[in-house]
Parts: sequence; C-alpha cells; structure tokens
Amino acid sequence: MIALSLAEIAEVVGGQTHDIPDPSVQVTGEVVRDSREAGPGSLFAAFVGERVDGHDFAAQVVAQGAVAVLASRPVGVPAIVVDDVQTALGALARHVVRRLGATLVALTGSAGKTSTKDLIAQVLRTKAPTVFTPGSFNNEIGLPLTALSATGETKFLVLEMGARGIGHIRYLTDLTPPRIGLVLNVGTAHIGEFGGREQIAQAKGELVEALPAAEDGGAAILNADDPLVRAMSSRTKAKVILFGESAEADVRAENVRLTDTGQPAFSLHTPSGASDVTMRLYGEHHVSNALAAAAVAHELGMSAEEIATALSEAGTLSRWRMEVTERPDGVTIVNDAYNANPESMRAALRALAAMGTASQARGGRTWAVLGKMAELGDEALAEHDAVGRLAVRLNVGKLVAVGGVEASWLQLGAYNEGSWGEESVHVSDAQAAVDLLRSELRPGDVVLVKASRSVGLESVAQALIEAGTEGVDAR
Repeated sequence: MIALSLAEIAEVVGGQTHDIPDPSVQVTGEVVRDSREAGPGSLFAAFVGERVDGHDFAAQVVAQGAVAVLASRPVGVPAIVVDDVQTALGALARHVVRRLGATLVALTGSAGKTSTKDLIAQVLRTKAPTVFTPGSFNNEIGLPLTALSATGETKFLVLEMGARGIGHIRYLTDLTPPRIGLVLNVGTAHIGEFGGREQIAQAKGELVEALPAAEDGGAAILNADDPLVRAMSSRTKAKVILFGESAEADVRAENVRLTDTGQPAFSLHTPSGASDVTMRLYGEHHVSNALAAAAVAHELGMSAEEIATALSEAGTLSRWRMEVTERPDGVTIVNDAYNANPESMRAALRALAAMGTASQARGGRTWAVLGKMAELGDEALAEHDAVGRLAVRLNVGKLVAVGGVEASWLQLGAYNEGSWGEESVHVSDAQAAVDLLRSELRPGDVVLVKASRSVGLESVAQALIEAGTEGVDAR
C-alpha cells in the first residue's frame, strides 16, 4: 500500500485510535486479514468469522511487526477502532485508489473471469507494473485488499468483480471506480440465486453503468458474440469496444483452430494490425478470454504484435484451472476442479476431446471425472443431464460421475444419449473415484477432473498426480 499515517487512516475510515503512542507512524506494508501474512509495517484487518475471530490474533500480529489493527473493538495493542471493519476497509481502498493515479481495469462475467484476469495481467505487465486480483479474490473483502496492495509504482490495477445479486457490482465499482470495464458473458452460473439470465445480465451490466463517459476516457469492452452482453452498450456513456469472432468485432479472431495437444491458435485482428497467436493454455474457450485481454491491451496502447507475443507466452496463474500435469507413466491429469457451471463444463469437455486426439494415437483414452454444478436452482436436472449427453457426443472414453443426485443425473444423461453401459459409472465420493482410476488408468490416458468447488474434486486430481510420481503401476 502507499504509505499512510495511522492518523490519516483513522480519518479516512471514520475510526478512533486506541493504544497508539504516535499516530504519525505510517503503514508501509500490506493490509492483510490473515494473521500469518502480517509483517513489518503492515495493517491487520480483524474480521469476525464463523469459527475464528481476528481480534484474538491482535497481539500476535503486532509482535510480527504490524503497525496496528483495524478492529471493531479495542484489543490492547495499537488499533483503529471502527463500527464495521468491512466498511472501513472499503473506505480505505476508495481513498488509496483515488490517490494512486493508476489505470483501473475491472471485469466480470458468468464464466472465465479468473482466467481472463490472469491473461490481462500477464499482457499488461509486459508494458508497466501491474497489480491484479489473486485467484478469485473478487468480493467485498477481497477486492479492497487487492486494491490496497497497489503501490506508487503501479500503473495498471486489474480487478475481478463477482456478483451474487443485483447491486453487488455497483457496490464494488463505488469502492474502486474503473476507467475500463469488461463484461465477458452472461451464462447460468448462480442462476438459482439470480432467478434467470436476464437478472444476471442486469447485475453484470452495473459495471458498464459505472464507467466514465467516453470523453473522460471510459471504455466498455463487450463480447460481440453474446447478445445479452452486446446489448449493454445502451447502458453506458463510455466508448464501446467489441471483441469476439463476429465480423463486427473491433478485436476479433480469425482462423481459430486447436493444436494436436488442444491448445488454441488464431490470427488476432485489432484496429492497429494483426498478428498470430498460439496459446500455452488448453481449450478453445480461451480464445474468447484472449480476445477480451487483447481488447483491454489495445485500449491501453499496445500493438497487435506486442499483444500476440504476450498472449502466446501467458500461462496459468491461478490454481486448479485447466492445470495440466503429465505423469512419468504417460497419464495426463487435467485439474479444472476449482469451480464449475454449465458453460465452463462444456468448454472443459471440448478441451478434453481435443487433447484426446493426440492421446488416442498413442492408445490412450479420455476420462471425464465430473461432479455437481452448484447453484443452478430449477435448471439443475436439465443442465447436468445435458453435460452427460455432451460427453457422449464428444466421444469421451469414460464418464465417472462423482457424488449424489446431481452425479446420477450426469450419468443418466450419458446413458440416455448413447446407451453407454459400462462407459459411464456413478461413484459415491472422491475416494471411490480415486480407487477406480488408480486401478484402470494406463499410459496415454487423459483425465479431466471438474466440479463445483464445494465438491472438493481437486483431491482426486492431486491423488492421481501423486500416484504417478509414486510409481503406481498403470495397466
């Protein structure tokens, strides 16, 4: 964070100083909420959780070098006491962002936010110092913490914004007002909470409504291939930039294809020129993500050649998102278990099918280890059934559906689509899936592992990776 005195912070957040001998002392380190991350010069935000009260760690963090604690009650060590820590944290982030002078880029969407944010960050940091949301730190606490990690050297601040209801993104944009806003797509993620795609579009579009007018530098970057996103152009006074495969897109892809290993390649076209891209990431869905990142970079002055080079060199920064590990015995594990919704599930299956082209030439098979997609409401049965059917249509070798009733719907969809018999199996839990796969995998096989975060299927991927390094025989 940019250096601020405790007195200034107290004024900004409307708090009272307690047990602070010298209010002119500055916070020169990070603002953190995890006591283990507190260090010299830091400010510790003490949140009260379901199981842990951050106030109980006040003395510990000060001993580790923290300057003070942002707290909702006195804690016996230097503290700024406020009515609500979350509100105070937001106020502090708003103050710091206004002083930074950095260009703030915000993005939202139903699927692909984190992967796209990581691509934008990797492209922009080839141009200037860039701070971006770690992982999916995209809510009312994570977003201000990310903003507060920026320093005076930061030129670009890239923030992912999530929403679980109307008004959420409006609140986040008030904390950290963006100049550039990107909307990726409107899908079915959290549809059970929102009530429909139109309501999701209403919530996501709050981002473009918050942008400055075009004459003040505002830019709304919208997906030309998604009608609900494209329609958001009427909700903003900012300049509109379209990306996608549509011929009308300002930033578009032509000659899209997948390599033998399932990595996308295409010709990138921008208003400043064209250049070829071959990505290190897996799956054709990353083409749209890459175009979104390219549109942001173009708006910030990068040439087509610079963007293409950066996109071709970009890798995976966030865990459990199409992480590809090849075991010593020739089995490939694709860990995409961080989260799942119908759109990302379909994209991952298509990526698996593309990767399977090369594996089949070596005698390998494709495996889809899938679990529940959460928060789909009344659409849950139909969406799980559709994913099971898609696995058959893509000629996935075997579907392993893991868990309860939603997993049974996955298997039933596959069975009804292709009368698979033993090519589809339903197992009760992650350990049962591991036991099955350990006994049946053979060299050349490619295994996709994907479900909503609550299912915890990353344990399956990790166990299979470790099995390969331990020299488990594969038949």
